[in-house]
Amino acid sequence: MSELLDLARTIALEAGELAARRRREGVEVAATKSSVVDVVTEADREVERLVLGRLQDARPADGVLGEEGASVAGSSGLTWVVDPIDGTVNYLYGIPHYAVSIALVEGEPDPLTWRALAGVVLNPATGEIFTAEADGGAFCGDRRIHVGEPTPLNLALIATGFAYKAETRAFQGDVVARLLSQVRDIRRQGTASLDLCFVADGRYDAYFERTLSPWDHAAGALIAREAGARVTGMRGAAPSRDLILVAEPSVAERLETLLDELGAFDAF
Repeated sequence: MSELLDLARTIALEAGELAARRRREGVEVAATKSSVVDVVTEADREVERLVLGRLQDARPADGVLGEEGASVAGSSGLTWVVDPIDGTVNYLYGIPHYAVSIALVEGEPDPLTWRALAGVVLNPATGEIFTAEADGGAFCGDRRIHVGEPTPLNLALIATGFAYKAETRAFQGDVVARLLSQVRDIRRQGTASLDLCFVADGRYDAYFERTLSPWDHAAGALIAREAGARVTGMRGAAPSRDLILVAEPSVAERLETLLDELGAFDAF
């Protein structure tokens, strides 16, 4: 598995160099997806093509699930889950908080059933790289990282994110408004994979979000879990589009209860 993690790290670094170079050259919206604010740049597509090509050269029997559609079926039972540029809006605006995320999972490429084996999340703007392999711990560079200490919710720094559809964002904003008075503060930085790694490194006490896609959390969730976080979905299910909630276990339990009381898990 270490060999496969090294492969993911090497490809992520090359992909990150390309993303950073394209950012310096200037970036424009190439298309929109689920809504007018859900954007994709040509750099997203180019970086994904690079990652797909490198993976197919090195591991032709493996599958690939990519955000921008560069996906292939495999025969090995292993799938690489790729977000070429997570935090595309940050990337578009030149905010140095975006990531290349690559995970290797076993089983069907479905977060409800897969087993994550390895994950890499790289911020090309800062050079920070987070890695983990199953049962091998989590790292930022060469430094082993751990989730933060247990803390009361009123002293907890909580990260979250919002969906692209306006009506869903309005629902989520109402929940956050009612949550804000019961925690230390809220952070929303716009890159789910890095949010998960920040929990893993104790920079946030917790993170939750709804409507994420598999590539948003495949690598980051493994990194957080290997750092000692509880990683859960809706009411104890596996993380999925319905919900991902990540925190030190006792904080996760209390936050999950509070969010349920606030109606955060209601249909929208």
